[in-house]
Amino acid sequence: MVEYRSFRLLASLPRALGAGLRPHVGHAAASMIQEVQRTVPAYGQPLKGVFGKVLVKSVQFAVQHCIDSMGEPALPHEHWIEFYRGRGRIEFTEGRNLDALQDSATIGARVAWRAMHQGVVAAGVDPAVISVAAEAIFAYVDELCATAIEGYQQTQAEADGAVPVRRRRLLELIAGAPEGAASSIAGLAGGAGWPLPETAAMVALERGPDAADFPADLLGDGVLADLDGPEPYLLTRDPDADLAPLAAKLDGWRAAVSPTVPLADAPAALRTARRALLLSGPDVPGPIIWCRDHLATLWLLAEDFLAAELARQSLDPFASLSEKQRDRLGETLLAWLETRGGAPEIAQRLGVHPQTVRNRLRQLEELFGDRLKDADDRLGMQLALRAQRLMRAHRPPEG
Repeated sequence: MVEYRSFRLLASLPRALGAGLRPHVGHAAASMIQEVQRTVPAYGQPLKGVFGKVLVKSVQFAVQHCIDSMGEPALPHEHWIEFYRGRGRIEFTEGRNLDALQDSATIGARVAWRAMHQGVVAAGVDPAVISVAAEAIFAYVDELCATAIEGYQQTQAEADGAVPVRRRRLLELIAGAPEGAASSIAGLAGGAGWPLPETAAMVALERGPDAADFPADLLGDGVLADLDGPEPYLLTRDPDADLAPLAAKLDGWRAAVSPTVPLADAPAALRTARRALLLSGPDVPGPIIWCRDHLATLWLLAEDFLAAELARQSLDPFASLSEKQRDRLGETLLAWLETRGGAPEIAQRLGVHPQTVRNRLRQLEELFGDRLKDADDRLGMQLALRAQRLMRAHRPPEG
């Protein structure tokens, strides 16, 4: 508990001192606010909205109450105490630590004392009174800060039990991004003490059959995590930095990291990361898969039905052929589309005789005709064939 020694010191001062300083309250408060805004970055923003009202009222109330307390032992202080406890609660709710508040109070006291000292000296006040006034003012500032700390810590203690729940709900909202959720996300982020980033990456996790518990203690405070659901995942502002401590500790776990995207695209990023886990299979070396290294593959295989529809439209001349014929002609067509080379080059690439390639190219000309000369048709064929090859490579044997 704060002892409020300053109240006794202020009450011991001559009442006339307070009366003489009262007309200067407005000027002193304005000077204090100006200096605080100039020297404390956290309070350097324009004096607008709630921020401006709170800062101005906090300074004016402190100066007015200090002067009103001079020579007034019966002055009640309960409202002042509750006000600055509330000030501490505001600092916690807005995600600031108390350093800025303490710095501003110290700077403000210095400005106020300079102004007051000039006035009392000019008025010929007894030096002993000036000494008590100085002691009272600086004790007043210390006790103001201590009162704000009480409110800050009380709010922090009340919030600590709710923070994990809020962070979990916040992650669910960001990952689900329901329409109109922006204000709810911002509100939960403030209550969870988690500043909203402009961009983030989503990390899909997969637990192996013999894996130990996930090393959650290695996650930084900026990482949001759902490790209890059927498809565990993380959200990280800086995946390279946040996942580096995990790389050697993911015994039995696999992780797929989406590209870093705007927060509104987090749901799509999570789908991409989960798709990467599905496509990579358990035999991919290393516990962490970086989607940024496989963007073309993930894009081509984003939706199976799209790849199938592209193949149906672009490769429809293959429909009447046997599976073996489709495979042989398909690999030859893809090699020709990728290289636009002659039979010897394609034959070397495929490991077959050049004459075999020539025969296949004639078959392809008969099947596709002028479509082989159309750039759009060629692009569709190439994408379809590459998607088919990727799907065969990534499909599990039982598929």
